[in-house]
Amino acid sequence: MRNKLVSANKLITGLFCLLMSISSWAQVRPVILVLGDSLSAEYGLPRGTGWVSLLEEQLSVEKSPWTVFNASISGETSSGGLSRLPTLLNQKKPGIVLIELGANDALRGLPVNQTEANLRKMIQMSKKSGTKVLLCGIQIPSNYGQAYTTQFKKLYPQIANQEHVELLPFFLEGVATRPELFQADRLHPNVAAQSIIFKNVWGSMAPYSNLLKKIP
Repeated sequence: MRNKLVSANKLITGLFCLLMSISSWAQVRPVILVLGDSLSAEYGLPRGTGWVSLLEEQLSVEKSPWTVFNASISGETSSGGLSRLPTLLNQKKPGIVLIELGANDALRGLPVNQTEANLRKMIQMSKKSGTKVLLCGIQIPSNYGQAYTTQFKKLYPQIANQEHVELLPFFLEGVATRPELFQADRLHPNVAAQSIIFKNVWGSMAPYSNLLKKIP
């Protein structure tokens, strides 16, 4: 009887240690935080088909310890992203933040300097927390006015250069000029476009390739 109790205790102890090990692994896995709008929130797409899901799949293929938390919300503006970021940084403690915001600012005709201030604050806040940043550039059609369109296009490279963060020059490169890659609303990329967007993002994450292979 005594031997059985000892064996049972050993088994329980072993299971406890295993569970603690799994729990610790889950807690230490580094996080990539995606802070975006409908372009990153799988708007109008079947679940699991967006570029963020493709990023998760790629990390799994690479056997990377990193995980992805998608905090993107359809309709989100740079102001909304800025207001949510402190809580996300505190709760998720990401090692990398991907910022894909600004398109809805343009759709609403918000001043470019307001978008700039919000993006800059988000980057500075992320860097202060020890997080690396990838800023995803957004460009808008010329029908918004040549001056506004040009200002918006220059905005992202300027911020990335001044804040010393990585930049994806144009998030929708290879997609924006191809109508067949958009949903019926002609605003949101369809499923076929997601692999192109993913490749744009993944290519811009090259400077972090060594980091993604290990726990920082």
